Formats: sequence, structure tokens, C-alpha cells
Amino acid sequence: FPAASIAVTHLGKLIALRAFGHFAYDPNSTTVTGETIFDLASVSKVVATTSMAMILYQRGLLDLEAPVAAIVPEFARSDQPESRSDVTLRMLLAHSSGLPAYEKLFLRAKTREELLAAAFTTPLAADPGARAEYSDIGFIILGIALERIADESLDRFCQREVFGPLAMARTVFNPPPAWRDSIPPTADDRSFRHRVIQGEVQDENASILGGVAGHAGLFASAQDIAIFANALLAGGNPILRPETLAIFTRRESTPPGTSRALGWDTQSSPSQSGKHFSAHSFGHLGYTGTSLWLDPERQL
Repeated sequence: FPAASIAVTHLGKLIALRAFGHFAYDPNSTTVTGETIFDLASVSKVVATTSMAMILYQRGLLDLEAPVAAIVPEFARSDQPESRSDVTLRMLLAHSSGLPAYEKLFLRAKTREELLAAAFTTPLAADPGARAEYSDIGFIILGIALERIADESLDRFCQREVFGPLAMARTVFNPPPAWRDSIPPTADDRSFRHRVIQGEVQDENASILGGVAGHAGLFASAQDIAIFANALLAGGNPILRPETLAIFTRRESTPPGTSRALGWDTQSSPSQSGKHFSAHSFGHLGYTGTSLWLDPERQL
């Protein structure tokens, strides 16, 4: 990668905000700063989607044990209706639904409606609850379920309930054109969109979904993500209650051996977070090179 932007917080204070490199490998390209905005890819799953789930849960609107098919009836319309009826919202959050990790739905779906239909009917690769397999498909479906529970789109809900209250002014789905020069390009897409991807979501499935999806699509600066992280390290205030955060960041007991919490990942061996974070740490990675890890024991 040609650049990096890094924020470190400790004990509620931003102790480092550093930027290195340029937007592209050309040294004459734009220099990255602490305010540069990045495509977060799957870090969207925790900053946006899981945050929405936590807020709906603490308001009594989301039942973790509710069958997905009760909220998204289209999910049951396949050749596996019996096993699919056992898939719960908890399983989608914990990546134990049995859905496969990833499918190139964009190759056969040209519209949002077609891609959602393909996601809803994607065959299970395992029995529900039998194993943990990180699944983009599961979070696409989860995003739709949350939107139906809230009767509001993911981006609008998160703007009002998460990004606004935390003053995350450089965090958004579908960045406006005026922000483009502040966003590094993520890919030279020669096979699908046939252009350099800059200021629009890199993930092809999220692109077909209009840039707003449960699994990807959020853009933010490292400083904004540090603001979000500090709120969680402070127990969630002002957007979440500590008991809600504890439920969602606690490692699930099933399937055996999983490192997954609800939405979040936790410390394991080896871990995505490296070797210096405590056993109660939680975090997430993104395909574009993004990473967010929090250590509540060390307030780091």
C-alpha cells in the first residue's frame, strides 16, 4: 500500500494521529493527512451495522433470537426452507448462520433488487449454528433486516443515531463529489467497472446495492474512527449503554472455538490484532486494508 493513516487513543485522549505516504505509488500524487477519508470496507460492519443493531437491541426493538425469515420472508423462499427457518439474527451477527463467506453476486445481478434476491436465496453451506464462517452475505441480509425493524435506511439511521451524536463529521456512506479529492483510490477495476475506483465503494456487491450495505460502504477518517472507539471505551456514551456493549463484544460460546462476538471479532491465537492486545479486546478488519481494535483493559 502506498499510504497509511493511523490514530491511537489512550485513556480517552488522542495520543497519535499520523499519516504516511501518498494516494498512489506516484510520489507526485496527493499526500495523505490525518483528515484523509478512506473506504472502510468491512469495518463498516461494526461502525455502522453492528452499532445500529446495538441501538435497536437496547430499545427493545431487536430480538437476537428472532428468526431471520420472520423479518425477511424472502430468506425462506429457497430449496432449504426448513434449515433456513432456524437461522436467527444472533447467528447473522456471530457469523454462524451457515451462509457462505462470499459470493460474486454482482456478476449476475445488475440492480439492487436483483442482488438482494440473490443474497436472500444464497444456499447455506453448513447447518445453522454448526460452525463459524465469516460471511459478507450474512451481513447483507442483516442490514436489510435492521432497516425493516427500524423502518429506516442504514445510512440515515446511523447518521442520526451514531455519526451525528459523536460529531463524526467525516464519516458517511456515498461521499459527496466534493470529498473525492480527500479520498485515496482503492483499485484500478479493469474487470467490472472498468475505471479507477475513487470516492465510491470498492466492494462490487455494495456498489450494485447503491453504496449502502450491511457489509461495506462506509467511508471515514482515522480521526473519526478514533472518536467512535473512544466512545465505546467509555462504555458507549452517548450512543450506547455499557450493558449493551458488553453483550455484543463478549465472545460467543457457540459454535465451539469461535472467536466471534456479535458483529465484532475478539482476540484469538493468532489474532488479527497482533499479539499485544488483552484477552478482552475486540475489533475488525476491512478488505481495503483498514483495521480497528480496542482494548478496554488498557483503554487503548
